Amino acid sequence: MKSIFTLYIALIACIACAQKKEKTFTSPEGYDFNQPEKITLPHMLQEISGITFKDGEPHTLFAQQDEKGSLFYFNPDATKDMKAVTFGPEGDYEDLALTGKWVILLRSDGSFFTFPFSSTYPEQITAVKTEKLLPKGEYESLATGDDQKLYALCKQCAVDKDGKQTTGYTLQVSPNGTISQLTSFSIPTKNIKNVVSFKGKAFRPSALTKHPTNNEWYILSSINKLLVITDFSWKVKAAYALNPKLFNQPEGIAFDKQHNLYISNEAGNKGNATLLKFSYRKNK
Repeated sequence: MKSIFTLYIALIACIACAQKKEKTFTSPEGYDFNQPEKITLPHMLQEISGITFKDGEPHTLFAQQDEKGSLFYFNPDATKDMKAVTFGPEGDYEDLALTGKWVILLRSDGSFFTFPFSSTYPEQITAVKTEKLLPKGEYESLATGDDQKLYALCKQCAVDKDGKQTTGYTLQVSPNGTISQLTSFSIPTKNIKNVVSFKGKAFRPSALTKHPTNNEWYILSSINKLLVITDFSWKVKAAYALNPKLFNQPEGIAFDKQHNLYISNEAGNKGNATLLKFSYRKNK
């Protein structure tokens, strides 16, 4: 009887030890990154690479995937009713933004594809404005602020080859949809390293969005499995390691006007693409 009791105690100790060693992941204020609502996306969005809402309206999510020149739009709660419109040839499309009356999509080489926003679309859009404005490099992050300007981050650009900074560009959208480059800015990577480890990898942003009320930028890095938060002037405020079991390949990020946060994962080598919804919980 004593030996059974001793074995039981040892088993409990082993379980406690295993639980103690399990890595915990912290979350930004107002969210629980351990308890998302997980939405499985249809096959046509296996390579989903960017998401956004129009004025934060939660019933229609806009998305694109990085192999097709198509804009997808659907209610996150009814993905079977997804619709799509073709705007261009196949290509490596990485992110999108809706500003004013324009839909703007970013290709990885720094090219922009712009066409008017509409509540309904034909099967194909022919009046698409294409502009190559950003310096040579690879880009995956595009967003708009309350100022209606566009903000794009380098994923990998020659100007950042020393790894000390990540460069971004501010752009202006004119009333007729023409885009012009205004200024550049940078995020010192040491300011992120001071908060969380890169584990020997360079910082490679994969998506960008602005919080609807507090002027903070939320920056995803799929390669680094990180979420970085900066103020509106790109000063790093916080950084969070992401659980790879939930965030297998996070490539899209967006807020709705209720402050709910959405992060999309590409399917990767197996399974389906997913949309993770983190409901906002105001601290009392």
